[in-house]
Amino acid sequence: MINEDTIKLLGECNSGIKMGVSSIDDALPYVSNEKLKNLINSCKQEHEKLGNETHETLNKYHDSGKEPSPIAKSMSWIKTNVMLTLNESDSTVADLITEGCNMGVKSLNKYLNQYKNAEDKAKDIAKRLINIEERLAIDIREFL
Repeated sequence: MINEDTIKLLGECNSGIKMGVSSIDDALPYVSNEKLKNLINSCKQEHEKLGNETHETLNKYHDSGKEPSPIAKSMSWIKTNVMLTLNESDSTVADLITEGCNMGVKSLNKYLNQYKNAEDKAKDIAKRLINIEERLAIDIREFL
């Protein structure tokens, strides 16, 4: 029997991962510091790896996942491009990514609480994603 909470939690993780990778792709061309670039690229790779795992798990449930809200994606793209046009710096990139990480952590914790009956595998994926986001926000503080 398919656990709806599991599919919903995995869908939110899937959506969040796609949003995170897209935001990183938008900001990465503006990064000049190699250490910052490496931290962000490493996080992107972790997101992609976890995204593949999430997608595989969703496929087992015959679910295709969830796309990020087009409005949220558009707003993120606009904010990133406007802020970086006004102040193209590593500090601005670090600020934008930190905000994104904080929003992701907040949302994922909300979904963990909302979908309490999700299977442990789905909860584990959400917790690992939270950990990735929290770690990146800490690792890039020196660039704020």
